[in-house]
Amino acid sequence: MNSLIGGIRQLAGAPAMRKAVAALDVLLGLIRRAAEALAALLMAVMFLTFILQIAVRYSAPITWLADRFPFLEPSKYGWTLDFSLLLWVWLVFLGNALVVRERDHVTFDILYDYVGPTTRKWFAILAALAISVALIASIEPTWGKFYILRLKKTATLSQIFGDGIRMRHIYSVYFAFLAIVAARYLWRIQDVARHGAEQTGPHAEGPYDP
Repeated sequence: MNSLIGGIRQLAGAPAMRKAVAALDVLLGLIRRAAEALAALLMAVMFLTFILQIAVRYSAPITWLADRFPFLEPSKYGWTLDFSLLLWVWLVFLGNALVVRERDHVTFDILYDYVGPTTRKWFAILAALAISVALIASIEPTWGKFYILRLKKTATLSQIFGDGIRMRHIYSVYFAFLAIVAARYLWRIQDVARHGAEQTGPHAEGPYDP
């Protein structure tokens, strides 16, 4: 197994590979910052939608208000609840895939911290491999379950997205989550092989942290 780590380290240490890894680290940093901006935007839109819900709910009993300002007619805003839920689903999955770092998660690392650096490295590699394999393996059966959602419409989102919107479109972000997190942990394997488990993962403060 040490020879496997050595092979990964040697491959990652080649000059051309080092340049590629450095360029990819820069790209990952840009993607993370863009994802943070997108997450902030989704949160802001969700908050504004919530404020709109409150305004419409408490202005509904004032009947003359809707007569004078037709855009305040409560029946036009039934979509706000489903829209808030849509934003929340996308925020959770995209945020966890692209923004949340491994050290931000709650970890049970008593055994991990007890063992030596070599064993810790293998723990990190095997855990990353298991997570990646499990997520990739779940894509096909999950898609099979999602297939029926191609026919199911949302209750109210057709008011703003048209009749073409389906539940499958809303939850399709889950597949992006599966693919991105699997790719991150595959990348973590070579990162641990090159730098060791102490320089990555829950206790790392370095430039790269999956």
